Amino acid sequence: MTRVATGSTGGTGVGRSGVALSPPPRRARTAALTRTAPAHATPTARRSGLVLLLALVGVLNLVGLVMVLSSSSVDSIRQYGSPWHFFVREVLWLAAGGAVFAVALTVDYHRWRRLAPAAMVGTVVALLAVLVPGVGVKVSGASRWLGTSSLQIQPSEFAKLALIFFAADVLERRSDRGRWRYRYGPVVLMLVVLVILVMKQPDMGTSMVLAFIAVVMLFTAGSPLRALAGLLGVATLAGVALAVMAPYRMARILSFLHPARDASNSGYQAVQAATAMGSGGLLGAGLGSSIASWGYLPNQQTDFIFAVIGEETGLVGSLIVVGLFVGLALVGVRIACRAPDRFGVLVAGGVTAWLVGQALINIGAVVGLLPVTGVPLPFVSYGGSSLVFSLFAAGALANVARSA
Repeated sequence: MTRVATGSTGGTGVGRSGVALSPPPRRARTAALTRTAPAHATPTARRSGLVLLLALVGVLNLVGLVMVLSSSSVDSIRQYGSPWHFFVREVLWLAAGGAVFAVALTVDYHRWRRLAPAAMVGTVVALLAVLVPGVGVKVSGASRWLGTSSLQIQPSEFAKLALIFFAADVLERRSDRGRWRYRYGPVVLMLVVLVILVMKQPDMGTSMVLAFIAVVMLFTAGSPLRALAGLLGVATLAGVALAVMAPYRMARILSFLHPARDASNSGYQAVQAATAMGSGGLLGAGLGSSIASWGYLPNQQTDFIFAVIGEETGLVGSLIVVGLFVGLALVGVRIACRAPDRFGVLVAGGVTAWLVGQALINIGAVVGLLPVTGVPLPFVSYGGSSLVFSLFAAGALANVARSA
C-alpha cells in the first residue's frame, strides 16, 4: 500500500536568523499520508478510477452469479427439488448488497467516521452473542452466525468493516501526537480483541483477514517497520501456539503440507480441489460440467468455488478471475493515492487490503499454497453476509474515488 511521508526530509537547515535548525523529530518525518500527489485528481482521472472500480466489482459479481448457479444446482436439486434455490437466494442477497453499495457510494464517507466507535462496540457485543448457547447459530461445529434458519448474519464480516473505520479514525486523529505506541496502540488492542473473539468461534481465516487489514493500515499510516515486524512475529507465534493447542488445526496444517497422506480425511478437500483444478486443463470442461459439483468437493459453491471455476473454465478462466482481483488491487491503490485526505487514504487502503487479501487467502488455499482456512472469495462465493458487507466496503471505496 502507498506510504507517503510529509514534512522535512531531514538534514540541517538554516533559518532566517542564520541559526542552524536541527532535524525535525522522527514522528514529524513519519507523519504519513495527509495528502498524496496529485493533491486533487482531474475530473477525468477521478471518473476513470470510479468507472474502473465499478466495472471490476460488476464483473466479479456477474461471475459469482454464473458460478453459484453452475456449482450449486446439483445440491439444490437434492435438497430442495429445484436447481434454482441457491441461485435465487444469491440474487436476493446481491440486491440487498446493491442497495448498501448505493448508500455507501452516495453518503460522504466521513459520516461513517462518527459511527466508528459505536460500530466497534456493537461488533464486540455481536461476537460475544455468537458464543452464547442458544443465541449463536452453530453449523458444522462452528458458532459464527446470528439469526434464524431463514435469515442469518455473520458478525465477523461486519468486524472487518468496523475495524477499517475505527483504525482510520484513530490513526488520523493521533497522526502527530505522542509516541508510536500512543498512535497505533488502540488499533493493535482492538485487533487482539477481535481476533480472540473470532478464534473462539472458531474461524482462523477471518482472523487472518483482520490481521492483514490492520497491518496494511498501520503500514500505510507510517508505523515503524520494526514495530510491524514485531507484531507479525507475535502473530506468527500465536498462530503456531493455537495450532498446537487444537488437534484439528494441526491436522489442517499437516494436510496442507502432505494432503495425499490422508486423502480420505483431513486432506480430502485439498485433494479434491487439486483434482478439480487439474482436470480443467486450458479451457475447462464447460459451464455446468464440473464433476466436483456432484458432491465430491465440499463447500463447492462457497469457500471452494474457485476450484469449480478452474474445472469448468480451465486455466484461462482462472487467470481471468485472478486478473480481476489484481486489477482491483491496482485500482484500490490508485484511489488511495488520489484520496483527498488522510482518512480517505486509510479507508481506501483498508478496504483494498480486505478484498484483495481475502481473495489471496481463498485462492491460495484452493490451489494448495496456503492451508484451508474457510474464507469466501469476495463477490464470487455464495453467501449473504460476506456479499453484503463486501459491497458496502466497495461502495465506500468508490465514494473515496468520487471525492478525490
